[in-house]
Amino acid sequence: MWDFENPGLENKEAAARLREHFDVSYTIPSRCAEQLKEGSADIGIIPVAAYTTIPDLVIVPDVAIAAKNKVRSILLVSKVSLEKIRSVATDDSSRTSAALVEIYLRKFVGIDPGFSRQKPALREMLQWHDAALLIGDPALQAHPTGYFVYDMAEEWRRWTGRSFVFAFWAIRKAALQGLGAEPNIAQVFQQSRDNGLKHIPEISSAWAPKLDLSAKLISEYLTENVDYTLDAENLEGLRLFYRYGAECGVFASAPNLEFLEQPNLVIRNPAIRN
Repeated sequence: MWDFENPGLENKEAAARLREHFDVSYTIPSRCAEQLKEGSADIGIIPVAAYTTIPDLVIVPDVAIAAKNKVRSILLVSKVSLEKIRSVATDDSSRTSAALVEIYLRKFVGIDPGFSRQKPALREMLQWHDAALLIGDPALQAHPTGYFVYDMAEEWRRWTGRSFVFAFWAIRKAALQGLGAEPNIAQVFQQSRDNGLKHIPEISSAWAPKLDLSAKLISEYLTENVDYTLDAENLEGLRLFYRYGAECGVFASAPNLEFLEQPNLVIRNPAIRN
């Protein structure tokens, strides 16, 4: 699913612009984080939780995967009411979503259930657990009739009054050791995003048969549920998430956010992961 959540890279024209400056390859955000940590990639889109564990990264300004309210693709599905949940099966393809559920249940619901990783199949997840966390395609494709269903971005908004950021682009500081005025990295990514957003109808039509979802649903999801910025409101929600995560023991500490502030720095022979 992550490709069509990133219309700037799914759109061929926008992707071609990125390839003018970067070597581009595709993987899931959790793997992007691993590659940044090991130094095999220089730029990648990472779950925001990964930023707490990888040193010496800077964030590309104003480009993210976020939600102002309901997101539809991050669902907690439960057989019992919230206060009765004792065990949760999680699809940990996104550590951020798993951390969000843990913070939500501990801080706002007041319970401390056990968590275990499992393949994202709702029936199997709920066979031995009270609740299941579905992320991405399985959440959009789910039909959880008869269960308690909680959209985690919507719950975050309800309890905090803030939007939620799931992922952003990060760059290794070591990769910024170079001279030259081009490319303006932040501008390239922002323009790629903006250009891709112009092509959501084509992206939706292309992905509909792959996911067995309607093009209308995908288009609504991309335009109404997902926000692609790191504006002031999103940054407030991000900082609060880190703060609550540290308070709940989900993160060792709340990190300081460092942004790419020198547009004239250039990455030499960069490897980029999406």
